Amino acid sequence: MATEIPLGRRVVVRYRLPAGQSHEFTDVIGELISHDPLTVRTADGRTVAVAAADVAAVKALGPRPIRTGEIRALEAAACDGWPGLERAWLDGWLLAAGNGYTNRANSAVPVGESGEPARLHVDTLHRIGEWYAQRDLPPRLRLPDRLGPVPPGWRAWSETVVLGIDIENFVLPQGPSMVRVEPAPNENWVELHRFRGEDTVAVPPPNPDTAVLRAVREGELGFATLGLPDPLAIGRGALTTAPGGRRWIGLSCIAVAAPHRRHGLGTLICAELIRWGHRHDATHAYAQVEADNAAALALYGEMGFVEHHRYRYAAPA
Repeated sequence: MATEIPLGRRVVVRYRLPAGQSHEFTDVIGELISHDPLTVRTADGRTVAVAAADVAAVKALGPRPIRTGEIRALEAAACDGWPGLERAWLDGWLLAAGNGYTNRANSAVPVGESGEPARLHVDTLHRIGEWYAQRDLPPRLRLPDRLGPVPPGWRAWSETVVLGIDIENFVLPQGPSMVRVEPAPNENWVELHRFRGEDTVAVPPPNPDTAVLRAVREGELGFATLGLPDPLAIGRGALTTAPGGRRWIGLSCIAVAAPHRRHGLGTLICAELIRWGHRHDATHAYAQVEADNAAALALYGEMGFVEHHRYRYAAPA
């Protein structure tokens, strides 16, 4: 039955054509966006609604293959959502620096300038290294699937899954929310983020660089908090636009205080950030999760996120 197939899945629908056509049935392939009436959005953006009486068969398909251009576009939006404090283009690589705080804000990504593929030559790598050396930072590459291989002699680490969801397929919470979304983080938000919600740690982590946390390029930030005066859960949302015009809300810094975990608060924070992004014209959401973080992957999977692509970091061995 079509109602047993979750929204957002790719399906093929065979349905009856009106009388007088050259053949009785036809097929449509696309993303299931409604059960009643059964409605499919095709790859070219058309929507096809089929009355229940005309449906002959519905079959779920595997996820639609992600095109290289889509990976490049989402990575560009994510770079704007966590841009560091300084950036430069070099042979199609987008270099970012942010006082050494976080790998994402201090790495070079081959997203290509003006749609041109990035070059991966020895001279390019040398110049990338010089740029970072001038800022007292080590050279570090962020390499998304299909956009750039690990250079010979370099080591790779921190495999990361980039997850995405079409907000039209996400059920937004109903009723008033107790989550506040502010344009900047307060001290309590920063403190919970610093310790990732843990009560005790063997070695206290360094203070977060709030300038990096508050940086965004041609976008808008929302810092979500649940609980007063001490937050129970927090999150950061970055609203940016990818090449081609798709509006993304990027979720990051999701943390729940240790005594309050496993009660759905992380999901609530994510949902309210998606709602906030949707109010600001976001059509899609993404999150970046380390591949070995089973709990976070399960959380996003239950919300309907699917894997879009992966990336990893690389540095000279």
